Amino acid sequence: MNDLLNKQIDQINRALLHSWSIKSSSKWSINNPAKGQCGVTALVVYDLLDGEIMKTKLHEGWHFYNYINGQRYDLTASQFEKDINYLDIPSNRDEAFSDTNEKQYNYLKHSVLNKLNIVSN
Repeated sequence: MNDLLNKQIDQINRALLHSWSIKSSSKWSINNPAKGQCGVTALVVYDLLDGEIMKTKLHEGWHFYNYINGQRYDLTASQFEKDINYLDIPSNRDEAFSDTNEKQYNYLKHSVLNKLNIVSN
């Protein structure tokens, strides 16, 4: 099961890398594409793989990521220069959504689904 999950995470990560833009976060930059993408990314990963949304308090504010089958997946950790001291505080869609908006979420979700060749309604 973990091999399949890791393969899915790798595919989603590649799709995210090609989807993140100023349309998915106003903090995005070409030099740091993961910047400001944590909430919206955690939501899209949750939509695709379920699991839990977790958060950790950082100097910049709350940082969101996913916890699936007993494993932490932080696909936006690259935005930070220092390692994260994860607190793994349970969170939810509403809290993660407070870090983004409907337009950014819809853009990222549809872009990732498109790159994964998944049809969405």
